[in-house]
Amino acid sequence: MNKQFSFLTSSALNEPFESVVGMAVYIEDSFGWVECAINSVLQQTYQNFVFIIVIDGYVNESICTYLVELEKNEHRVMLFKNEDNIGLSGSMNSIVEIVHQFKPKYFFRMDSDDISLSNRFSSQIAFFETHPKVDVLGTSLIEINEVGKKVGKRKLPVSHGEILRVFPRRCAINHPTVALRFRVFSAGFRYKEDLKNTQDYFFWTDLMEAGYQFANLPEPLLEFRRVNDFYKRRGLSKSLNEFKARFYAMKKLNRYTMGNVVYAFAVLFLRLMPAKIVKLAYKLDRYLLNK
Repeated sequence: MNKQFSFLTSSALNEPFESVVGMAVYIEDSFGWVECAINSVLQQTYQNFVFIIVIDGYVNESICTYLVELEKNEHRVMLFKNEDNIGLSGSMNSIVEIVHQFKPKYFFRMDSDDISLSNRFSSQIAFFETHPKVDVLGTSLIEINEVGKKVGKRKLPVSHGEILRVFPRRCAINHPTVALRFRVFSAGFRYKEDLKNTQDYFFWTDLMEAGYQFANLPEPLLEFRRVNDFYKRRGLSKSLNEFKARFYAMKKLNRYTMGNVVYAFAVLFLRLMPAKIVKLAYKLDRYLLNK
């Protein structure tokens, strides 16, 4: 576990639980969005979970105060802190290390600016119970803006074969919607901590190479926050990591084709274009994907 990782929780993890929900909060987070995200988890129809929240480095004082009070009054919430920002990968890996001795069945991802629909967890567990070979399960999502208004949707392939087919071109799993069987982590798999973004793409590739089965539920079970400067925030670092991830997937999954290589270069070039062009391309991509 990360040496910077410290316990802020007031009680030991000793009550039985079937699942763990992992979330991290950051300096850029909005108090209102964090509160909505947390409430959407605590109000799930499925309740047999522990909710572990990591304060990743310095965050707004109002958020810190809220989280400390929440942990005192909500027995399902456990609170931890990284002295410095280490990123999502390190935070999620630390959560895994905390709970692995308790042998939970499921691990749910949650982001601090999104909203899970109340039946998200129960729907994903119901699918797992009827599809024992599937280990990674995402869902479709609804895109919302800063004030919660619906601005789009994101549908993805549902079967493992379809996900694998498109994977060298696009990460066909919406990371904030994912539920995993904890046996994936018990087998030793972890997020790559040297990556501050695109870590899910590399992680899914490693799991696919190892033979794990993926699926997506067609119904949207999460509201994903898409802010106005979404098209400007990607930056060179994330664009290059996406480019590397596509070639990583081609290599690991033996999917080198001229079409996949050209696509990777084309997307990298597009990411570096002015924001207006990226925005138009994003809308076209979503239209074609949802078709």
